Amino acid sequence: MRQNIILESPITKERLYLTSKNKRNSPERLTLKKYSPQLRQKVIFTEVK
Repeated sequence: MRQNIILESPITKERLYLTSKNKRNSPERLTLKKYSPQLRQKVIFTEVK
């Protein structure tokens, strides 16, 4: 049931992180706070299709 997803920063359009989630338990888009090397700070990364 777990699927791999890519996380993208809406500010810099970086696609750096790959993670997995269970689509049955959390059907909405995932948002995580991760480090952006371009901005040198933590920003919100959201799931892309």
